[in-house]
Amino acid sequence: MTTLLESPPLSRTEWTERAEAHAERADALTAAHRARAARGQKHPVEDFLFTYYSYKPAILRRWHPGPGVVLADADERAAWRWYRPIAGGVEVDAEAFRRDRGSLYRGVVNLLRATAARPAQFGCFGLHEWAMAYRTEDVRHAVPLRLGSDGTDAVVESHDLKCTHFDAFRFFTPDAVPRNRTALSRDLQVDVEQPGCLHAGMDVYKWAVKLGPLVPGEILLDAFELARDIRTLDMEASPYDLTDWGYSPVPIETPEGKARYVARQRALSERSQALRAALVAAVTGGDDTPGGADFLPPEPV
Repeated sequence: MTTLLESPPLSRTEWTERAEAHAERADALTAAHRARAARGQKHPVEDFLFTYYSYKPAILRRWHPGPGVVLADADERAAWRWYRPIAGGVEVDAEAFRRDRGSLYRGVVNLLRATAARPAQFGCFGLHEWAMAYRTEDVRHAVPLRLGSDGTDAVVESHDLKCTHFDAFRFFTPDAVPRNRTALSRDLQVDVEQPGCLHAGMDVYKWAVKLGPLVPGEILLDAFELARDIRTLDMEASPYDLTDWGYSPVPIETPEGKARYVARQRALSERSQALRAALVAAVTGGDDTPGGADFLPPEPV
């Protein structure tokens, strides 16, 4: 295994300032959601990041330096899980995390690497959300369909469904499932997931949370911001009419809408690829052999 280069310990002033700045950034990112939750108000777009992934805003506030960073005068952190005291201070105990969460660790790293190495595909046009509303009255969001039920069905029937993300595909309606080009399964996830997929990009946030103290705080919050921006496009391109919520539709049923979607999809894919690389580098310390290539990560919910 390649080890991280040693660097001087962060003084208590340095690391507490970083931790406080991190908490402030996290609070800013979740302020609107927390305010709505206090009022009992639902949001059809932004709630997804806290309900589907089921991570509370508080989890974003906890700062970790990542492996190989020593925190001076940090005795209180020595009691934190997967931290350890060493000469000069306290650090994340990456070896203990990998030992205790070995299958999860290997599975996530393998999936991230496999996804990053695959060519990005940009021809899905976000039709997964349409497939979830195909030929059903039981739609997933309590907002009207922009084209109505018949119009939504017609869009699905006039397109080739090319979804590559199992955790989107598993919510397709029964009539939509056989229309997808590939019959996806959990077992195929590591073989088909690709970096152009919006949901694969959102999941970088999920994996960052699951890898806990191995993930530097900056990467965690960057991943959350990416997930938020992806979710916005995901729903703007969906069959739902969200104009009352301040969202302008990206009409993927038209050539102009498709072009707009793909341009934004490409930009988001570039961001997700950069974050995948940063996340893998941070949690592995340059280790090229995490092992357990057959293991697949658990379902997110």
